[in-house]
Amino acid sequence: MILNNKVPEGPLESKWTKYKSTVSLVSPANKRKLEIIVVGTGLAGASAAASLAEMGYRVKCFCFQDSPRRAHSIAAQGGINAAKNYQNDGDSVYRLFYDTIKGGDYRSREANVYRLAEVSASIIDQCVAQGVPFAREYGGTLDNRSFGGVQVSRTFYARGQTGQQLLLGAYSALSRQISKGNVKMYNRHEMVELVKIDGKARGIIVRNLLTGEFNRFFGHAVVLATGGYGNVYYLSTNAMGSNVTAAWKAYKSGAAFSNPCFTQIHPTCIPVSGEYQSKLTLMSESLRNDGRIWVPKKKEDNRPPSQIPEEERDYYLERRYPAFGNLVPRDVASRAAKERCDEGYGVGKTGLAVYLDFEDAINRLGKDIVSARYGNLFAMYDKITGDDPYSTPMRIFPAVHYTMGGLWVDYDLMTTVPGLYAIGECNFSDHGANRLGASALMQGLADGYFVLPYTIGKYLSEDIRTNPISTDHESFLKAENNAKERNKILLQNNGKRSVESFHRDLGRIVWDYCGMSRNESSLVAAIDKIKELRNEFWKDVKVLGDDKTYNPELDKAGRVADFFELGELMMRDALERNESCGGHFREEFQTEEGEALRDDEKFTFASTWEFKGVNEPPTLHKEDLGFETVKPTQRSYK
Repeated sequence: MILNNKVPEGPLESKWTKYKSTVSLVSPANKRKLEIIVVGTGLAGASAAASLAEMGYRVKCFCFQDSPRRAHSIAAQGGINAAKNYQNDGDSVYRLFYDTIKGGDYRSREANVYRLAEVSASIIDQCVAQGVPFAREYGGTLDNRSFGGVQVSRTFYARGQTGQQLLLGAYSALSRQISKGNVKMYNRHEMVELVKIDGKARGIIVRNLLTGEFNRFFGHAVVLATGGYGNVYYLSTNAMGSNVTAAWKAYKSGAAFSNPCFTQIHPTCIPVSGEYQSKLTLMSESLRNDGRIWVPKKKEDNRPPSQIPEEERDYYLERRYPAFGNLVPRDVASRAAKERCDEGYGVGKTGLAVYLDFEDAINRLGKDIVSARYGNLFAMYDKITGDDPYSTPMRIFPAVHYTMGGLWVDYDLMTTVPGLYAIGECNFSDHGANRLGASALMQGLADGYFVLPYTIGKYLSEDIRTNPISTDHESFLKAENNAKERNKILLQNNGKRSVESFHRDLGRIVWDYCGMSRNESSLVAAIDKIKELRNEFWKDVKVLGDDKTYNPELDKAGRVADFFELGELMMRDALERNESCGGHFREEFQTEEGEALRDDEKFTFASTWEFKGVNEPPTLHKEDLGFETVKPTQRSYK
């Protein structure tokens, strides 16, 4: 496997402009002849499907939810970044680029990140035109707030419902194309296999989740916009249906997978409350704009927070990182919370929580202003915990939130399989080892609205003579039979354990051995534990029902089976990377102050894995991440 990132020559700031002005085009008449499959309807998928259809391509769009607007993007809260500099506080395209590179601990591709920063301003204009109700200043200008890892205000927001409002905008654009007949929408259909013909992606096999029926679909190109794989941990802030299956089928069909161990632990989540909890709830990073994080200075101090005087509180982020304070990047804030709790300063019944306190903000701004900014988040916290954040501090603790790893893509967003594209969280390219808050929505919409519509045309311009291929082709038949056979094995297995129990056990292994910290011995042990549990899964899992009707247990079983294989790859990737960077914290590699210690000489690359078989070790390939503009330095937020 050869990794060609296809980054254009020339100065960083002109690469994308030159690319757009010289890239091959497809004429309007030929666009009508070309069919594109888009899998996923979150911000990346919905915007891509709408944009491609608007351009004249024939689009088939798939989601496993009952409606495209139920994609997980709807749960994003805090905001979306863009280099508009409305606050006149020194922001620029270059500063957004630099903050993203630095926040990712210098493990992302420069050209892709600069392009992301470059198109960010256009995203806001697009969304405003769609009617997205961003917050505004008294004079009518769009309002901004700050997020972790930056010293400017560049985050546009719609209270704590930014993802929902942005998705409604993209959904309206998608719905328009559906009504015009340019997009054929398939709800409650899950991709279960990728179809390759002559080495190119030419279609997919999907399962109708309501009827159990398998269907074959041809496309001149296939676009995966299926999100991340955080649910491998079982407990995460992801929607419970979020999974890795589509991306994993692509990986097993020849698409390389990069940096799987780069997972993001979000510092601001409601702590685990019980053994059988199946979902964690995010409290937006925007809360760290006005909330102060602290723990008691005395170990195991069980007094109510109101009874702990100011001089007995440790505002540890402000103490350790005075320049950024409570708005350090997520990986830094998460490790700091873990360290305090590990040392015995945690709060709550379990001791695995810290306080997020709004008393100062309420005294400074007034309750009405705080409520206007965060009221819906406060209401959600109150409903879940029974505590009023206006009168008592929130209790928060880190939780799995996002994955920076994903399918390897080149500058065109194409995988190592020709004709197969991956956009949004599904690919690896823009965030390095840690994503800055409010940049996920930015990347999803950038890929869908402003990048893919150009880059996919480059590939399709060479494919206009390819006529639609019959789904009776042997490659379609073989892929469908593979999917059917796997379901047959799962249903005929006469085991005693539920799918959920296996998923919970897998998640515990991945969290304990590859969560906020990892080390060599634990990673080696985890590989053996996952293999053992996977073998037990295939021997002892019990899946009720059949494949001829609605059967969510069967759907879940297939997804968990893929998580087992992914979990092992995550451990191998973490074991291979003998350094700490961003969300990947190897305990053997840290500074005297407990910060991540990179090894730029040996590990300035994207670790990219090639599938060789379920029981065979994958092959590691390395994409060198040469830095032409930014010089990697030890991150400091002090």
